[in-house]
Amino acid sequence: MKVVVTGSAGFIGSNVSMYLLKRGDEVLGIDNLNDYYDVNLKLGRLERVKAYDKFTEARINLEDKDAIFDAISKFKPQRVINLAAQAGVRYSIENPSAYVDTNLVGYCNILEACRHHGVEHLVYASSSSVYGANTKMPFSVHQNVDHPLSLYAATKKANELMAHVYSNLYGLHTTGLRFFTVYGPWGRPDMALFLFTKNILAGKPIDVFNYGNHRRDFTYIDDIVEGVIRTLDHLPEKNEAWDSDAPDSASSFAPYRLYNIGNNAPVELSHYIEVLEDCLGKKAERNLLPLQPGDVPDTYANVEALVQDVDYKPETTVEVGIKNFVEWYREYYNV
Repeated sequence: MKVVVTGSAGFIGSNVSMYLLKRGDEVLGIDNLNDYYDVNLKLGRLERVKAYDKFTEARINLEDKDAIFDAISKFKPQRVINLAAQAGVRYSIENPSAYVDTNLVGYCNILEACRHHGVEHLVYASSSSVYGANTKMPFSVHQNVDHPLSLYAATKKANELMAHVYSNLYGLHTTGLRFFTVYGPWGRPDMALFLFTKNILAGKPIDVFNYGNHRRDFTYIDDIVEGVIRTLDHLPEKNEAWDSDAPDSASSFAPYRLYNIGNNAPVELSHYIEVLEDCLGKKAERNLLPLQPGDVPDTYANVEALVQDVDYKPETTVEVGIKNFVEWYREYYNV
């Protein structure tokens, strides 16, 4: 197939692009290479992807509607994977307008381009952050998610609602994926594993929020990519049993689906740090801090729908995943 991947220089986007290219698909990668974090890391990811002949690069802001329309009209993809977004819960507290520009305006441009250029399926990144103030575990796609705790989470919930409108009005097949704490080699420097590793190796203390009592459904990058590709290949259909008197938020009378994509095995942050210490052969000095504004104490993904529909089976333990990350980190940074 021809597939557009936005955020192709990103952590998930670069790995998804490589998977598609390895299996023979043609990929147009769209990314603006912004400086939210180290651009050299993004360029390094991109070099791995550009090694494949069927990859075409386009450096475009999602907010640039004309450029997005031009790229997609010329490439003529059957399917689009939208992974480009302004990420980060804490940054959304400091710089909310960046999230409106990219996650709302830019995302609308993607929806419009799909609508006007015959795209049959849009798969897009949502987030476990949409569960916000919910406390019933494991989080289910059938739960109400109307109480976000950050603007980042609110924009992701908005993405889901916008997708439903386009599925309903224009028949665009859309699948939203609520990612749960993705980690692994080539990961994001603003994420905990990256920050912890950097500081431990430098002999500096690490900031441990909620006094280390967080539980996170840490999901290894390879398991995430597998789920993304399986959903890309699985067109969502109308739920003929959908009941407007008892509406299910995960499906619809339109060709629309939502899935959690996580490891289905929450791990305490303190244990996560212990595994990292073992892999580094060095103990961390922990700076214990209260829960940060916008953060949720626990995440735990119910992935039954994804298992049922596409036979999704996350298999990577944190012991294996962190070991792989540390090996990559030491090699990449020569430490």
